[in-house]
Amino acid sequence: MRLHALRGSSLATVACVLAGSLVLSACATTGGDDKPADSTDGARQPMARGLDQAANPDPFPSTYRGLPRENMAIVGGTVFTGAGQKIENGVVIVTDGKVAAVGDASTPVPGGYRVVDARGRFVTPGIIDVHSHLGVYPSPGVSGMSDGNEATNPNTAQVWAEHSIWPQDPGFNAARAGGVTTLQILPGSANLFGGRSVTVRNVPSVTMQGMKFPGAPYGVKMACGENPSRVYGGRNTSPATGMGNVAGYRAAFIAAREYKAKWDKWRDDGEGSPPTRNLQLETLAGVLDGTVLVQNHCYRADEMAVMIDIANEFGYEITAFHHAVEAYKVAPLLAREGICADMWTGWWGFKMEALDAVEANAALVDAPAGSCAVIHSDDAELTQRLNQEAAAALAAGRRIGMNISEERAISWITLNAARSIGIADQTGSLESGKRADVVIWSANPFSVYARADQVFIDGALTFDRMNPAYQPLSDFELGQPGFGLSAAAIPQGAR
Repeated sequence: MRLHALRGSSLATVACVLAGSLVLSACATTGGDDKPADSTDGARQPMARGLDQAANPDPFPSTYRGLPRENMAIVGGTVFTGAGQKIENGVVIVTDGKVAAVGDASTPVPGGYRVVDARGRFVTPGIIDVHSHLGVYPSPGVSGMSDGNEATNPNTAQVWAEHSIWPQDPGFNAARAGGVTTLQILPGSANLFGGRSVTVRNVPSVTMQGMKFPGAPYGVKMACGENPSRVYGGRNTSPATGMGNVAGYRAAFIAAREYKAKWDKWRDDGEGSPPTRNLQLETLAGVLDGTVLVQNHCYRADEMAVMIDIANEFGYEITAFHHAVEAYKVAPLLAREGICADMWTGWWGFKMEALDAVEANAALVDAPAGSCAVIHSDDAELTQRLNQEAAAALAAGRRIGMNISEERAISWITLNAARSIGIADQTGSLESGKRADVVIWSANPFSVYARADQVFIDGALTFDRMNPAYQPLSDFELGQPGFGLSAAAIPQGAR
């Protein structure tokens, strides 16, 4: 029974109830057999659960298990691996939800594998949107669902975006139809520290945990520039200027260093009671020890340089600058520091810090050795056509004389994007051992006429443009729980 073919998560939930325990594995995006974290510290004495963050670092564990899948071979298409290769008449072998092999037409297809004919079409890794607010600023865009900005203090590092995600946001389905298989959901940018990001698999689910990417690192959203000083300066409080912004970052990391030192000392010597947990400082201590990645909203080149100096002062690394409209001015610096620039192509001029833009921004950032250029959305509509946004950046680069291949540019929305959120070892390219996140396109993905025909996540078909059974609708889109099922068919406990 292909439960993921049912239209709408309410129907999938009811089907799970009706089918009984024998097929619960097919409903795995709504739950899982998670084991409780160890409640002892393993070194000294039993500890009360929750006393030490290190004893339970993931209190909201992923229950994602993937949808039903089968072993397959995608044959005959033009393959962009995401890692710099273009293979005409290529073959992609998928085994147990992982990429087993990628090669030309001579690549053997194992017996018993389903063959997917991609002749005349293009095959790429799944698109990764590294800057999304789906679920936290969902559609419908009403005030009761505006859940992405905890704009109550310049430092709200204690909040986690995953606790605002509404999984029924129809935007997830629309993004999937555009080839998006993974998204980083971020808090907004009103604050110096906006809170933690979370990475999700773009699958239908009743719960946030059912979408959460297992093992993906957290990020912390930081914002420099106009937003924090405008939001808080307008309230006659700090920060009201760029100076105030920088003082706020530094004060926060001074406090985080002291907090981390207290916990390190207690874990080393075990003397007395543990320090009192502070959720805000806990996130920033994670930045200092490298377990929480810095996702930094920052437009201007000069402010990026300042943020790098702050990182050097306190000994942490910046993973990515987001929006990064002036990244082209400091492209060698970003490459040298190993920092990704997550950018638009055509968005500019909507505020002062966004004025000095060029369409070839991504192409220019991509030029230095060791660079990491990424195209992102920050928008519920743009996420549906990130391939076109990347195509516009590629065309702009070529217009100024840059010789950039399509097989390199596809990394701007695949492998580089995965690097930007710390999951490049698992996805972002069609390479042996990685998750089989695959899109089959009707035409060259850099064409405005290209559409995602089929989208696979972990080797499971999650969208098919030609088959309505694989075009899921959220509960909100269905509009009525149990649509298509009579009340008598629904067990009493599930009504």
